[in-house]
This record gives sequence, C-alpha cells and structure tokens, in this order.
Amino acid sequence: MYTFSDAAYLKLFFHAAKHPHATVNGVLIGTDDAIFDAIPLLHHWTNLSPMMEIGLDLATRHAEGQGLKLVGYYEASSRLGDVVLSGVGERIAAKIGPKAVAIMIDGNELGTTGHGLIAYTSQGSSWKQSPGAINVAAELPERARTLVRDEKRQEKLGDFDDHLEDVRIDWLRNKPCLA
Repeated sequence: MYTFSDAAYLKLFFHAAKHPHATVNGVLIGTDDAIFDAIPLLHHWTNLSPMMEIGLDLATRHAEGQGLKLVGYYEASSRLGDVVLSGVGERIAAKIGPKAVAIMIDGNELGTTGHGLIAYTSQGSSWKQSPGAINVAAELPERARTLVRDEKRQEKLGDFDDHLEDVRIDWLRNKPCLA
C-alpha cells in the first residue's frame, strides 16, 4: 500500500485542475511505501520527448538530494473518464523500477467525495489496476476541492513546461501552492 502525504496529493490534484483539457503527468517521490511529494512534469510534451527525459533526470536528482527516490508516476488524461494507463506511463513507471506505482487520475471522480486515484502496479510485463493500493487521508479530497474552488491554488503550481517558459518557477518544490 502507498500512503500519500498531503503535499503529494494536493500537488497532483492541482496539476490536473490547472490543465483540465490537457494530459498532465509527473513523478512521485518517497520510500517503498510512502509518497512524500509529487513533482509535476508536463502538460504540453507528455510523450517520451527530450523534455520528458530532462525533467525525469532533474526530478531524480532532486529526490536523491533529499535522501528519497522516485517511487511512481502519475497521469491525468485529457479525455474525461479515460483511466487506462498510457504506453508512455507504462514505460516511465517501468523505468522507475519494478516496485513503482503508476497512478491514473480519474477526472470523473476527482471532484467528488473519493480521492480519484487509480493505482497500477507491475505484474511482470504488464501493468494492472491494484484496488486498495492507495491510502489518502479521508478529509484530503474535500480540502483539495475547497482550495481549488475558493483559493484557486492550482494557479500557483508550476510544472516543468511552465519552468521552461519562465525559469523563476520552482517546479521541483512548488511551495506557493501549498502555502
């Protein structure tokens, strides 16, 4: 089971909320059973591009600098209700390692009482849904919805694509969206 910290859940929620009409993706950092943070990567170049490779390398170094590691990948599809892990997602999660978790964000579920996350884990050469593999504090989805609706916190989050357009954006930490 993977337990999400508040910061990790809020950042992936904000990333999906900031770009609801685009596919977004990022990585999760932590330990083998706890996800401490999420690093939003892309909303433009979400395929296996040079920008993806550079972003992954920088995120890996950032995690290692904190004594952590990449433990997973997340993605929200541009198509509402699409919760099938993409081929890109499978390849990135496999690159992270055999114990990695891949998270699909269910856009239909995200704004409701549930946490809206679907976990996929490696089953040899394929990735299968793993019900019950995610632990999110019960009150966190409602808090995330409130922060988006009332404070527009998603607008304070920046991903690697945003950083490429404005290098002042600290996409690795994203402290302003959590303040």
